[in-house]
Amino acid sequence: MSFDFDAAVVGAGAVGLACGRALARRGLSVLVLEEQPHIGQGVSSRNSEVIHAGLYYPTGSLKARFCVEGRRALYAFLDSHKVDYRRCGKLVVATQEAEVPRIEAIFEQAVTNGVENLDHLTGAQARRLEPELNAHAAILSPESGVFDSHGYMLALQGEIEDAGGSVVVSAPFEGAEPLSGGGFSLRVGGEGATAVTSRLLVTAPGLSAQAVAARVAGYPAAEIPARHLGKGVYFRLTGAAPFDRLIYPPPIPGALGTHYRRDLGGQGVFGPDLTYVETENYAVDPAKREEFVRYIQRFWPNVQTERLTPDYAGIRPKLHGPGQPQPDFQLHGRDRHGIDGLVALFGIESPGLTSSLAIGEAVAGMLTHD
Repeated sequence: MSFDFDAAVVGAGAVGLACGRALARRGLSVLVLEEQPHIGQGVSSRNSEVIHAGLYYPTGSLKARFCVEGRRALYAFLDSHKVDYRRCGKLVVATQEAEVPRIEAIFEQAVTNGVENLDHLTGAQARRLEPELNAHAAILSPESGVFDSHGYMLALQGEIEDAGGSVVVSAPFEGAEPLSGGGFSLRVGGEGATAVTSRLLVTAPGLSAQAVAARVAGYPAAEIPARHLGKGVYFRLTGAAPFDRLIYPPPIPGALGTHYRRDLGGQGVFGPDLTYVETENYAVDPAKREEFVRYIQRFWPNVQTERLTPDYAGIRPKLHGPGQPQPDFQLHGRDRHGIDGLVALFGIESPGLTSSLAIGEAVAGMLTHD
């Protein structure tokens, strides 16, 4: 039978758009559906805009593989599309001797993961690079950076549309029915509510991953992982930025922890912390400032409380709750859910933005068997 599209993607964040691009590059006609009025309004626009080198992730994990592959591909993509970025480098800092074994373990993991150009620094060497820094020792990762994530997503959208595909906003996915001869019938809501058919289907809607999978008829409920919402808030620094490079203390349980970046506009930003929440609420409590200051003082003793102002919050689609081990990305194909032509993504949090091009290629490979 003939289909309206070869492939439909639910979610026009960085990962959904990267999946659409990868499928379009294989010559497929692609439809990307987004329920919000603009692309990238969810997880993709409420993060640190950091390009991760791939230091932390367990050997052999999808996170380790996709982060390194994705980061290499991302710099090349940003160059070719003239999207703004700064390969500023990152210092992972031991602020006291007791933290040195933790950053040494990160160094060894990063080497195992294939991260290039790493270096051990003494505290004095780290302070020569960043004089305001309190460091007993540090790891330098020159491949880390920051970038314009929205410019990146616009470039992905442009590639999809240049290939003849469509990215449609204000078009919520209401459900899909597998067709008897293969493919899917999709119900699309919004003002122009309609039904379309597609041979292949990818669900990559971030925080809505579980709800969207449940709207695909026949998707086994037991294969939909539990959703946990991990909220992180950010504070912005008024005045001069103290550091040029990214500054990361050792990770906290379940996340990389509150870190520092100088954004592309030259301002210092700290965050995110991690609090598990029940609902999507993006308010930033100004009372958290004192907690942030205490944390920041570990690596920047000269921080002044009055210079920190509440900025924004993000929520990550975590697959683990408090105290539970942090799981890998999940890309569910036919072997998990039994439905031909469908890949469903779950738990695509950090380093999902850095990994997005590699995730897109992996998803396209699963569906086109290359």
